[in-house]
Amino acid sequence: MEYLQGQDRQQLALYTTCLDEMVPEENSVRFIDRFVGALDLEELGFAALPAQGRPPYDPADLLKLYIY
Repeated sequence: MEYLQGQDRQQLALYTTCLDEMVPEENSVRFIDRFVGALDLEELGFAALPAQGRPPYDPADLLKLYIY
C-alpha cells in the first residue's frame, strides 16, 4: 500500500545541508526512528487501509510522532 511520503532526510537543500545532518547523533529522535523501524507494525495491529481516495499517512511515521 502506498502512504503519503515526506521529504527524504538525505535530500540536500539549497545550502548543501540535509535534515539528517542537523540532528545530533545522541538525540532521542534517532533512537525512536530505529526503534519503530525495527517493529513489525502489522503484527502489532496496524492494519493497512483500503486504497480509496487520498493515500493515508504511514503508520510508522505517526507512531514516531506519538512516541516523541
